[in-house]
Amino acid sequence: MNRSALLPTRVLTPQGFEADRCVLVENGVIAAVIAATACPPEVQRRELEGDLLPGFIDLQVNGGGGVLFNDEPTLEGVAAIGQAHRSYGTTGYLPTLISDDLSVLEEAIAAVDAAIEGGLPGVLGIHLEGPFLNPERKGIHDPSKFRILDEAAIELLSSLKRGKTLVTLAPELAPPGAIRALVGRGVIVFAGHTAGAYEDACAGLDEGTRGFTHLFNAMTPLGSRAPGVVGAALDAPDAWCGLIVDGHHVHPAALRLALAAKGAERLALVSDAMPTVGSARKEFTLGGRRIVARDGRCTAADGTLAGSDLDMAQAVRNAVTMMGVSLETAVRMASAVPSAVLGLGRVTGAIAPGLQADLALMDATGSVLETWIAGRPSR
Repeated sequence: MNRSALLPTRVLTPQGFEADRCVLVENGVIAAVIAATACPPEVQRRELEGDLLPGFIDLQVNGGGGVLFNDEPTLEGVAAIGQAHRSYGTTGYLPTLISDDLSVLEEAIAAVDAAIEGGLPGVLGIHLEGPFLNPERKGIHDPSKFRILDEAAIELLSSLKRGKTLVTLAPELAPPGAIRALVGRGVIVFAGHTAGAYEDACAGLDEGTRGFTHLFNAMTPLGSRAPGVVGAALDAPDAWCGLIVDGHHVHPAALRLALAAKGAERLALVSDAMPTVGSARKEFTLGGRRIVARDGRCTAADGTLAGSDLDMAQAVRNAVTMMGVSLETAVRMASAVPSAVLGLGRVTGAIAPGLQADLALMDATGSVLETWIAGRPSR
């Protein structure tokens, strides 16, 4: 049996931060969280300076380490992206494909399937953001790639053999029954890049839509007589919402309004990261368009936001300052909530007995010093 003990300054458990605790790890699983004085003397011990947190789970990772998943929908591409984000506390992630040809979707799904089969650390599944989106809310997506969700597409979107599949689509353009068909095949459906009305979003929810991709962005806004997709998201008590908390995608006041309406337990921090994260390379090409990262923003020449230059550790720090939440709450929005979105709450997302030892050590400045995935340290 492989046993070890971690003794950090503090550990974040579901009950909150606790000091003088020992986290016992056995064969990659958290065996117990006990008093430091009760730590078995025969177990290999490590004293850690800092806060031991559940590792972050990122539902929307377009790229990192200089790699864009659309350009490298391969096992190597998935590995490079995960390695880059692990430095910032991400121990679980969904490589995310921006709208592309169906042949590229097929390659990306095969790459993620191979990654999970081969035990690549941290890969939890895939996020297919499009191409079943509304050109009226295209954002940086290439509308020439958009298409209608037909039976062949449903077959492809539900073809991942291992892990979780999250699909972002425009519910108003989905044929009747298509969302229900995807959900019936185990796909998690989110609404996004949608020009639909409040009623369209509600109809999608009735068919099984579980949440909303990057709330406020690329969707119809909240109005007094037309609540829009934002209104539907805020009005649906059980719907999840992803949030890009980078100070560019959403105003802090809007973030706080979402928090007041939904509660932190329904808000998941996402990075929406591009290749610039974890890389000295601060520009890249997306669909033939030059994208530049400057002052934390990734934009095309016309100013259109193109994903983000955000990592999850920064998203957690930003949530504390911009949303006014505690560090405990911000971390749970980056770990327990996305774990619940994926239905993995009994597997990962918290530091509790029986869960996988996916952990991140953060110092007083909010920087990540080390991570563990299934108990294996990054250094």
